[in-house]
Parts: sequence; C-alpha cells; structure tokens
Amino acid sequence: MAQPEHARHRFPHGRKPGTTTMRRTLRREAPSTIGLLVDEQDFAAMRRYRTFTFDDHTVYLQQVEALLKALTAQGVHTTVALFDPGDYAEFCTEAGLEPDTGTSRSRFTAEIAAAGATVAYTGQHLSDIISVLVSRAVRQATWEYATLLLTDLGACADCGQDIGRAAFDRASHLLMRLLEAAGPGTHHLVCSTPTENDQLLAVLDTHRDTAGPARMDSSEGAEFATVLAVAVALEARGGVVLRTTTADSPDRVHGWRLAHGTLAPLTAGEVFNAYCTDAETGEPLSPESGVEYCAGFDIRADPAEPHH
Repeated sequence: MAQPEHARHRFPHGRKPGTTTMRRTLRREAPSTIGLLVDEQDFAAMRRYRTFTFDDHTVYLQQVEALLKALTAQGVHTTVALFDPGDYAEFCTEAGLEPDTGTSRSRFTAEIAAAGATVAYTGQHLSDIISVLVSRAVRQATWEYATLLLTDLGACADCGQDIGRAAFDRASHLLMRLLEAAGPGTHHLVCSTPTENDQLLAVLDTHRDTAGPARMDSSEGAEFATVLAVAVALEARGGVVLRTTTADSPDRVHGWRLAHGTLAPLTAGEVFNAYCTDAETGEPLSPESGVEYCAGFDIRADPAEPHH
C-alpha cells in the first residue's frame, strides 16, 4: 500500500523510526540537571544518608565530571546546580519527604535548577564550574538578603512612600549618572556597605563605546542597584569604586563614599589609601603598576531625581 504523501515527508525512506530510536531522540532533547556538592563539608553532610553511596569527595567529583562528558557525548544539554545539604534537609521537612532516597534528591535538584545558582555544562573543567557556581550563589544570596532588608523598611510614617522602593529608584539613578559620567571604556564597579549582620558586596561589569549607553547584564545591574539602595535607605557607611580600562591608557580608579543618600567623591589620596591598604590588617600594600588613582567625579543627583 502506498504511503500518504505526508508520511513520506516525515519519515525518510518510507520507514518509521523504531521505539528505541524515538526514545533516544527524546532523551537527547530532555535536559539533565546534576546537583553538585562543591566542597568537603557539604559532601560530609550528605554521607549520613545511607543511600548516598560515595565515601570520597575526590572520587565523587571525578565521577560527576565523567557523567557530564558522557551526557554531552549523547547530545544531552546538562546543567550543574549547587546542592546545599542544609537547604535539602529543610526542603524534605517542608515537603514531607524522606531525605534518605534518591527520589527526594532528584526532586530537590529539580527545584534548585529552577530557582538556584546553575551553570550550563559546555565542556569546561569542573573546577571552573565550581568557581562560577559559588560566585553565583553568593550573588544570589546577597541580592535576596538586600531585597529583604529593603522590603522590611515598609512605608514612611510621614508621607506613606515605600522607603525601599524610593531607595532603589534613587540608587538606579545614581548608577546611571555614574556610568554616563564615566564615559567610554570597560568599567568594573564594586559597591560595599555594612549591615547589622553582614557586609554586602556587589560587582558590576559594563562596557560603553564612544556612542551609546553602557551595556551590562540586567540582573547584575539590578543586584548592584539593590545593594546600593540598602546603603542609601539605611544611610549606612558604604562606598563605590570604579575601575576604567581603555585602549592605550593606564587603568583609572575612582571612588565615592555614601553621604546623605548620594555618592560623595573621594580625593585621589583617599582612593589611593583605600586601594593600597590591606582591609584586614591595615598594613600598606604596594600600588599596582599601570594604574592611576583618581578623585571621584561629581555625580550629584538632579533636584527632580526621586529621593525619600
């Protein structure tokens, strides 16, 4: 019997793929996620579960890397997620799951893949994946904590304005003005501010050509503005450092301190002292070769800029 025309187009040579072939195709198109225990401490915490059969962290990492390579060879897209044993135990308690099962670990891995720190595997070394995972996890935790701080500030008793939202709007304006004033080049910004429980730190990398606005990762920009907003809202001691790299010129470093809800420029001497002093010991450090330590430039906000 002649095959219908649409069947001949769908299946070359007039043959339907077998069940095994179809399953292999589906397997290649179904992404995989691996929850990774990045350090010895986390690995030791999981060893209390009988169904977690590994007993050596180095061997475990070798097996994970071998699995990543095998899945890639099969054409499977694989993501690596940071597996935190403390979060896992809490997840199992809240979900009413038995933690000592592979099924529970799989469910938790799926959860963190949707909302946690992840890295797509493209053949890079596992050590590089771990470095990026840890960095992203720290960034995410910082952003979540800073957001919670802003949310808990509530509304102003006098005007009813949301204090956290107003601080975020102001911080966003300050960041945009800073990048506008910085001009063309590759810019590396660091914002730090102390809170009651921790030292918040945010990093932002941007690039600006001669024409056009600065280009940046939108999530990094939001994280940076959120940390800056905490300093603005709490009127905390905080600071911003900007390092600019341009072709055929020394790197330039500028600095500001938070004062009365805005960024007040540091002098060149203050920037030099901040950069060339060990933060932990207070001992002087040698200045970097090929770096100019410059005063911060004036980025005072416009009178119309939102400010609570």
